[in-house]
Amino acid sequence: MFGTVDQTLAADIDACCRLSGTFTLRSGQVSSEYFDKYLFESDPALLARVAREMVDLLPAETELLGGLELGGVPIATMVSSLTGRPALFVRKDAKTYGTCKLAEGPDVAGRRVTLIEDVITTGGAVRDATRALRAAGAIVETVVCAIDRSPEGENPLADVELEVRPVLTKSMLDAARG
Repeated sequence: MFGTVDQTLAADIDACCRLSGTFTLRSGQVSSEYFDKYLFESDPALLARVAREMVDLLPAETELLGGLELGGVPIATMVSSLTGRPALFVRKDAKTYGTCKLAEGPDVAGRRVTLIEDVITTGGAVRDATRALRAAGAIVETVVCAIDRSPEGENPLADVELEVRPVLTKSMLDAARG
């Protein structure tokens, strides 16, 4: 871990967001539990706590914060507010009208973008955004996420040479349950 996480944050996020049942994830995997990130993202106090933890995980050379649609956008906005770094809102697909942009905000060409995501399991959305931003000339080397639920010790984004810096991991959330 890069910093020391507020020890109560894992317990509070777990209590607020962990749901039990049968859930199909974006990756197509079926899981018996789901972390409903919108439950913490819609709570101003919890969102602020997560964002404060993310600030310490940002690479010093970060120029833009790339919030991924939809869950990464409110977090990136909060982190932007705390750091003064501009936010970029990264769509799943480029608009087909108006400016036809994939990323809304400042130009990314030649700039260091740190991606901001809510939950990573296999990293599919982050992988897609990384490839698209790199194709537009951005330098993308790191993603900071609220929850990394990928298998412990594995980097699901190693194939695109992206470092994952989580605020919380699944094992931290499991440990918080007691």
